[in-house]
Amino acid sequence: MRPGSRARGLRYGSPSMSRRLILVLLSALLLALTGAASATAVTSSTPATSTVPTSTEANNPINDQGSSYDYRSNITAITPHVPGLSVEVLEFADRLLLRNHTGKTVTIYGYEGEPYARVLANGTTEQNVLAPATYLNTNFYADVTVPSFASSSAAPKWKVIDRTGELEWHDHRIHWMSPVPPASVKNKKTRALIFDWKVPIAVGTSKGAIDGQLFWTPESSSAPLAVIILGVVIVLAGIAFVLFVRRRRAHTGVAAAGAGGQAREEAW
Repeated sequence: MRPGSRARGLRYGSPSMSRRLILVLLSALLLALTGAASATAVTSSTPATSTVPTSTEANNPINDQGSSYDYRSNITAITPHVPGLSVEVLEFADRLLLRNHTGKTVTIYGYEGEPYARVLANGTTEQNVLAPATYLNTNFYADVTVPSFASSSAAPKWKVIDRTGELEWHDHRIHWMSPVPPASVKNKKTRALIFDWKVPIAVGTSKGAIDGQLFWTPESSSAPLAVIILGVVIVLAGIAFVLFVRRRRAHTGVAAAGAGGQAREEAW
């Protein structure tokens, strides 16, 4: 027997090692079950309503919505197509996140065509405090009173709100403005297009838009079950592999001892 061969055999084939592997596999199953339970809770829960936020869009309007999470907004196009400009939808159909690394100022326009916000070439993000959209965007259903001084015809009054080259904002154009599903959703278990939407923007002096679509996309209750089944299969396969390795090593050791009186090291 070579020096250290018995130590290696015990390390890889000992009961303590097997127990550790089984514990790891059981932990993986527990994590899978926990994730499935969390997904089920999100799917089955109904967001609670609350009062109108006292601050601007730093709050998340989806926290005070009365609709469901069965809506999905997808971006279909961004014009003009400029390298360094990206936009994504957050929280299914709640907010838009724009990143500007174009070297130009990107401006977003409100519901009456007024300049609502902009991200400058140097990464400074500003919001027009005289734009009606600034106040309408603080509530999921725009259930707010717009201050009398806010007007779409007023010259913009810009306020710095960030310096990261990003703008995150709630936009009513990308979601359904009622807690009651639209009449176009005939079958609530089937995905359906609700409407196409457009958010006007400008990159420098070039006018364009963020185009997208809003869908009714009901959550599937089979997803958590699939996660549970997959976790159980992985754990059972791991336990079977551990038992197979132990039996094979035990059989090899007995055969080697019977043939030459010494345990033979198995190469893996």
